[in-house]
Amino acid sequence: MILNIKGNTLDLSSPKIMGVLNVTPDSFYDGGVYSNEKKILLQVEKMISDGADIIDIGGFSSKPGAKTISVKEEEKRVIPIIKLINNTFNKIIISVDTFRGEIAEKSLNEGASIINDISGGNLDKNIYKIANKYRVPYIMMHMKGVPANMQANPKYENINYEIIKDFSYKIDLAEKKGVCDIIIDPGFGFGKSIEHNYQILNNIKLYTVLKKPILVGISRKSMIYKLLKTDPSKALNGTTSLNTIALINGANILRVHDVKEAKEVIKLYSFLKENV
Repeated sequence: MILNIKGNTLDLSSPKIMGVLNVTPDSFYDGGVYSNEKKILLQVEKMISDGADIIDIGGFSSKPGAKTISVKEEEKRVIPIIKLINNTFNKIIISVDTFRGEIAEKSLNEGASIINDISGGNLDKNIYKIANKYRVPYIMMHMKGVPANMQANPKYENINYEIIKDFSYKIDLAEKKGVCDIIIDPGFGFGKSIEHNYQILNNIKLYTVLKKPILVGISRKSMIYKLLKTDPSKALNGTTSLNTIALINGANILRVHDVKEAKEVIKLYSFLKENV
């Protein structure tokens, strides 16, 4: 699988790493940590040095119960940082984590080259047109509900079947709008119980039927720390363990806070795969 990123290619025949950069004051793990340009540039430099292939920048907290912010506030948080990173590290691939077409378009104009939409087009149908207009990859995540209510007793009859069915419908819709490169993300923690998350993780291979690259974002999430009775700051070991399972089961991209550790997982996994 090869992604076309503004004329350049990203070969997914080997797993890739998306490093998370939250420029929000209230994200569940690193909210408020990257509060000025110096801290942001140092963190991006570290992630690139550690092996990140993509930097994912988000200015809208999507943790359970998160409050909605205005388009203006999201723009204020995100656009200057995308511009800063693009001007400083002009070879790194930047993804914008937004469900709003307006923010996506402004981000693409300032140097982003991937759209990462937690709603899969549910919250702004115009976002498909933006992805087509700029010919950029589009990450389509599954979310049941919205961040404010998604964890209020989520229910499924057959979670993997229902998510795959939803993806199938949306992929067809997006492709009819001209979206070329689609990446799917099952949306761990977005309208799923802990049990649901592990049912997805154990069955990632089922999602290959869609013939799209699969992104897994489980880094330091509650499916790890709640089960281990700890907190996000102590969930790195659990993250590494589950990322290994995700790779074995068919994941193509790992979205993580800790790039160095993810890179080591990929190196070990790749060696194992090549030498079995």
